[in-house]
Amino acid sequence: MSTSTLSIQLYSLRHLGGLDQQLDAAVRAGFTNVETIGSHLDEPRALKAALTSRGLVAPSGHIGLPALRGELERVADAAAEAGIAQLFMPALPPEERNGDTDAWRLVGAELGEMAVRLKARDISLGYHNHHWELARFSDGSRPLDCLFTGAAGSPLVWQADVAWLARGGDDPKAWLEKYAGLLVSAHVKDQAPAGRNEDEDGWCDVGSGILDWPDLWAFASARGARLMVVEHDNPKDPAGFAARSFSYLQTIR
Repeated sequence: MSTSTLSIQLYSLRHLGGLDQQLDAAVRAGFTNVETIGSHLDEPRALKAALTSRGLVAPSGHIGLPALRGELERVADAAAEAGIAQLFMPALPPEERNGDTDAWRLVGAELGEMAVRLKARDISLGYHNHHWELARFSDGSRPLDCLFTGAAGSPLVWQADVAWLARGGDDPKAWLEKYAGLLVSAHVKDQAPAGRNEDEDGWCDVGSGILDWPDLWAFASARGARLMVVEHDNPKDPAGFAARSFSYLQTIR
């Protein structure tokens, strides 16, 4: 039996309406844990009340780099009030994604400094990848490597988006092994076969795609991922996606 905690990223349910509709769908699907997005921290007391009234908790949340840069103390206060112990920065702003090796190392150092400040508030900070961090520079290095090099020695951790690693053309297990010392969480989503679900950006229900999630779940859990967060970036049927993915994952955990 896996010791990892199952959660769902509320970004997957955003098309259902506001927070109440998203949380209701998570409950109906069977989840007891959710992962928030940055705007949910704008009203942390209301967030906490909405969670508690449904028997939910939010062990983690995503928060954008602009908020971390400009409102770190406010973010820390809000996370603490909502009961969120882990924050993950989900993506660099588009204009910063094409930086060189030095730029990526500097971002890593910046996030590492933020992680130190948040750790003093008993909040963990981590980085969440997409696929653009896997493109090779002319010297063969990768942005993701450069970021973690820049953050070396800091408490910055990693939330591995396994499906984005696969979409980037790499073996996700190689990255999970390489940075097992930083790995604390994984996004659990699935990639449809080529040419399928193009109106859903090529994603699909967990368990219905090409990724071997029984193997990946066990592999990630064994390398430190204690929080496993279900996600679909653009589902046509968000509530159905949540329910079907939850049911599938009960069979492999």
